[in-house]
Amino acid sequence: MKFESNVQTKPRRMVIIRNRGIISTAVLIVLVFIVYVCTLSLKTSSRQFEYASYPRTYAEYVEKEAKECHLEPALVYAVIKQESGFDPKCVSNAGAIGLMQIMPDTFHSLTAEMNKSDGREYMEDDLYDPKTNIRFGCKYLSILLKVYPKPATALAAYNAGMGNVGGWLQDKNFSDDRQTLRKIPFPETQQYTQKVLENYVQYKRLYYTQAVSAQNK
Repeated sequence: MKFESNVQTKPRRMVIIRNRGIISTAVLIVLVFIVYVCTLSLKTSSRQFEYASYPRTYAEYVEKEAKECHLEPALVYAVIKQESGFDPKCVSNAGAIGLMQIMPDTFHSLTAEMNKSDGREYMEDDLYDPKTNIRFGCKYLSILLKVYPKPATALAAYNAGMGNVGGWLQDKNFSDDRQTLRKIPFPETQQYTQKVLENYVQYKRLYYTQAVSAQNK
């Protein structure tokens, strides 16, 4: 009787073991799926956070004016993000106005040319208008890049002024070739330049790298 009982019990044990194996496999598959979904969700959330951190507000104006001035839109967005955080009503302690923080002196030096090209007369208060501010900011940035082809040097001039940068480039303590700044003596300008360049890299990565890759295929 014992032998018969063992014979009957063995298949039952095999079934139990097999069922446990199936259950374990199913649980493992479910866990792997959950991990995959969570990872995918985290990646999506991270990407969405990046896009929110590097917005392209006023894209209609930025893309148009950047093209007109032969600038990379990513660089314009990078400047706006650092200068005003995309606040068109922003005014600095020094009196710089709007999205791209145009100084009144810079504005007045550009108005004659801009008035002729647009057929209208600009007033200083127009700098609070995003379209106008971006137009003047892109024009000024394009001028700086013609004078200083190195983006870091042009950005330093955007922040500290052409007079300061011109003097630094003539000083061997700050420049080796009179074209590139090896060192920026103003900590604020140094930090500003570095931050804008970091923003520029992120904007290119998020919005323009894929477009360039697609064009090259």
